[in-house]
Amino acid sequence: MAKAIVLVVGSNATRIEIQGGGTGPTGQYLNELVVPVMALLETGYDIVFATPNGSKPFIDPVSDQAQHFENDPAAHKRARDFFDHHPAMNEVITLRAVIDGGLDKYAAFFTPGGQAPVVDLMQDAELGEILRHFHAARKPTAYLCHGPIASVAAMPKSREFRAALIAGEPLRAAELATDWQYAGYRMTVYSASEEKPIEDDILHGKLYFNMPDALTIAGAQVSTGPDFQPNVIEDREVITGENPRSDHPVAAALIAALERTRATA
Repeated sequence: MAKAIVLVVGSNATRIEIQGGGTGPTGQYLNELVVPVMALLETGYDIVFATPNGSKPFIDPVSDQAQHFENDPAAHKRARDFFDHHPAMNEVITLRAVIDGGLDKYAAFFTPGGQAPVVDLMQDAELGEILRHFHAARKPTAYLCHGPIASVAAMPKSREFRAALIAGEPLRAAELATDWQYAGYRMTVYSASEEKPIEDDILHGKLYFNMPDALTIAGAQVSTGPDFQPNVIEDREVITGENPRSDHPVAAALIAALERTRATA
């Protein structure tokens, strides 16, 4: 019998807006999704995997290579096989089904990165309902890389907040973020300097906003470390990891938080 169930929420986005019009390719990062999930399963936890529309996320091809697995081709292959074939990655349900099935059953929450959550998750009303439950219950809530931007969904006006960021109206966005549940929390997230190579070489354009600015406008206390070095920040129930190299540390921090919760239950 599993120790507890962790809700893992992925994105369905495959394109992201860039300045000047048009879009660039996006998705979720393979290692950021499977490394924590595999660690949870190996430690005796079960997971439920959900996305807004109930289909599997698109894996960003940039992430589907051995360099994100410490240049170990065998580790990369295990991860890809896990994503392709393991039931945990293929029995995907909708966020609505998660809510309708009852949120009390879940002990923790996790969302990985890749830029995809910037498109749909940060403005998803159903995710907002889920996050408000986890916040009120102080259940461990973990995000990785771009994943922390999904916490914005807890705002009642998250869609308008995102639109204000895209319109270049930070004061308006700050007004819309009033009473955000995570205001004042210390967080990290993918930095603007880490984003630049993706913008230059993959998107061939700039995003409308960077992640640290967006979370700061929302009310978080954001700090980032050296580019592409592991960095994890924990504040109350929230665990955030900065970049793809924070995959194992975020997994370890989430499992430790779950174990503390079990010890005090």
